Amino acid sequence: MKILITGGAGFIGSHTADALIDQGHDVRILDNLQPTVHPKGKPGYLHPKAEFIQGDVRDAEVLRRALKDIEAVYHLAAYQDYLPDFSTFFSVNTVSTALLYELLIAEPQRHQVRKVVVAASQAVMGEGRYRCSDCAKDDEDFIYPDIRLETQLSRGQWEHHCPACGGALLWQPSDEKVIRPCNQYALSKHAQEQIAIQLGRRYDIPSVVMRYSIVQGPRQSFYNAYSGAMRIFALSLFFNRPPTIFEDGRQVRDFINIQDVVDANLMVLEHPQADFQVFNVGGGRAWTVKQFYDAMQEQVGRTIEPLMAGDYRFGDTRHIFSDTQKLQSLGWKPKRPVGDSIDAYWRFLAAEKDKTDILSYAEKHMRQLNVVRKSR
Repeated sequence: MKILITGGAGFIGSHTADALIDQGHDVRILDNLQPTVHPKGKPGYLHPKAEFIQGDVRDAEVLRRALKDIEAVYHLAAYQDYLPDFSTFFSVNTVSTALLYELLIAEPQRHQVRKVVVAASQAVMGEGRYRCSDCAKDDEDFIYPDIRLETQLSRGQWEHHCPACGGALLWQPSDEKVIRPCNQYALSKHAQEQIAIQLGRRYDIPSVVMRYSIVQGPRQSFYNAYSGAMRIFALSLFFNRPPTIFEDGRQVRDFINIQDVVDANLMVLEHPQADFQVFNVGGGRAWTVKQFYDAMQEQVGRTIEPLMAGDYRFGDTRHIFSDTQKLQSLGWKPKRPVGDSIDAYWRFLAAEKDKTDILSYAEKHMRQLNVVRKSR
């Protein structure tokens, strides 16, 4: 099969390309080599058998050329960061998806694509699903809190509380029915989901949406400030500097190995029951951020006491954990432990050249934008 991967020079895209080529598919990559992700240009890890086109997914002529003779599309190109340039999130993530379907629908004889797989994000679920142990009337009595505001975070009040009794809420796994996008990235990704599922169904273009949790492993950009815990902790330990752990380190996250994501991407390509569905793609185990840092210290054999001084990233969720039962019902399951992700990323970091400025650059950039703040 001839397959196009937009954003194919990136983290998830390049690994997906490798696996597809290994299966005998012909792969074409379209990527604009965004400087904040690829400051050194075209990465050397791209598969030599992959055809490469440098261009922007929002450019109709470029996208039309990239779609020539293509039978399936992985639309993985995305803009993701904590930057306050809100319009860019919608321009890159949402408009490019609309343009993709526009071309497929307007030129059906020219572009006979049999499947579109769109990358969404766990961020679409926002703060996720909670319940109050005192007020809940049954096991399905859930609360879906709004994003935490500055008035709360600035006082170091991290947890969500029950609107009825004021008690601390208990986080619950969130399935695909949870839709609570709260920030610019999540909002653009939810719009992208709707374009893919609704236009795909209406015009009979089999489409699948993959809501990735926090994907971990090699090739994750060192420079993209959005790629958080793994990058921050690994760089800090590598340079023997104490990392900053935001909030109190007890926030729950869901980490998944890149190869488990690739397995999921390949499975839905061939699985008809995946068509017109949204799937959570998560690691299956809940970690606190502090637990993850402890695991990384043990894995790489370095111990440095972290800084926990009440800093926080404005826009972060408190707890989020993806329920992946829907995807597992098709035969997929996460297989790789977090230790595999840490080991692979550490080796990737060790092989990188000219990395001395990376950590300080990202920290300075985030504080300049007032994304990293300090509680009173």
